[in-house]
Amino acid sequence: MKTRYASIAVLLGLTLSAAASAQGDAEKGKSLAYTCTGCHGIAGYKNVYPHYHVPRIGGQNYEYLVTALTAYRTGERPHPTMRAQAESFSEQDIRDIATYLSGQGRAAQ
Repeated sequence: MKTRYASIAVLLGLTLSAAASAQGDAEKGKSLAYTCTGCHGIAGYKNVYPHYHVPRIGGQNYEYLVTALTAYRTGERPHPTMRAQAESFSEQDIRDIATYLSGQGRAAQ
């Protein structure tokens, strides 16, 4: 019986480790997200052309950030500046950035 519980504990530990690593490295993400703050880190910032409110992304949902950055990278989401930024990111870079940003304070709308 002890062996069964030990096996379950090991499997649970491996599952939790895999889930944590499936996201990313927040420290690497912090370094990669540095340029994001130039637009997304300024409260009330509006882009000059086209004119629109630039959302704050700190505290945004992890899955949303991964999906959005991936879509910018592939061109599914059209925005020249965001595409230029995202094209340089690997899938791991995107997970790292999303891990860092999702761990920040609540996103301002």
